[in-house]
Amino acid sequence: MKASVFSEYGPPDVLHLSEISAPVPGDREVLVRVHATSVNFGDTMVRNFRAVTPRQFHMPMLFWLIGRAQFGFRKPRAHVLGSDFAGQVAAVGPKVTRFEVGDRVFGFRGARMGAYAEYLCAPERGAMTQIPETLTYEEAATVPYGAMMAWGLLRKIRLEPQQRVLVIGASGGIGPALVQLAVSQFDAEVTGVCSTPNVDYVRSLGATDVVDYTTHDFLESNETYDVIIDILGKSSFADCKHTLAARGKLIYVSFKMREIGQMLWTSISSSRKVRCVVIDEKAEDLEAIAAFINAGKLRPLVGKTFPLEQAAEAHRHAASEAKTGPIVITIPELGTHKATSVPA
Repeated sequence: MKASVFSEYGPPDVLHLSEISAPVPGDREVLVRVHATSVNFGDTMVRNFRAVTPRQFHMPMLFWLIGRAQFGFRKPRAHVLGSDFAGQVAAVGPKVTRFEVGDRVFGFRGARMGAYAEYLCAPERGAMTQIPETLTYEEAATVPYGAMMAWGLLRKIRLEPQQRVLVIGASGGIGPALVQLAVSQFDAEVTGVCSTPNVDYVRSLGATDVVDYTTHDFLESNETYDVIIDILGKSSFADCKHTLAARGKLIYVSFKMREIGQMLWTSISSSRKVRCVVIDEKAEDLEAIAAFINAGKLRPLVGKTFPLEQAAEAHRHAASEAKTGPIVITIPELGTHKATSVPA
């Protein structure tokens, strides 16, 4: 089968189309013919992981070490990127009961990756479910990671109805779903922070207000918020403190030891709290997301699409200022199931 592979860490050009071995489903696995996948932050980071220092990494050093050990120190151990996928069931293992051949499914691979390919195998009980009938494969491919992380986050922080929420990073991988779900499920008043090209995009998601951080500093505003969610850990508690309500919370999705220390300190010293939240993908969360989509409470949007052979160009676009909305890689029929090996 065809796949976009990389055998060295580096810039987008390390990605190239190649013939690799087709996977074979186990007893409780499903073989999915992938029709679309998306370009996530994790894909771009893993592609060039050797250049990511502990200081640059968005989590504590222990997480960096685990990631480097998992993905490879000098060369990548996994050669196919892609965590989100949308496609059709091509075969099922003999003990599979949840899915049938022909089902349209979407899901999240996590660190296993492998979606930049014509086929992948996924565990029956993993983060995978039926695609809502209203969605195309391209739309479905933008959903799993961001929506599951957003929904898991909102449940963990126990967002209350009609609270005022500020989302820093409202146009990234998690932000769009976070804005929509906070509005549709909690009737929250959401302000999104993003760059100039994404202002209209974030407003279309349902944000009450949008702050363009390239021209305005939200920290200089007189507004206060019950919850501030910083997805990439760009702010500090000292800077945000005056914008938090008396019992407000500053939530970090990405954080370092400094933020962990602030979480421990504010837990005993301040009415305003810092929380560092780690979210795990769960199959039931994706099923809840599908229900929200069916009910019209979450609307996937596609920014730009690229065919699989242009995966490198898709990664370049992901790093550019021109990026607006999710980037999707489409995978038409490209080859056969011929079994060969990826370069070591």
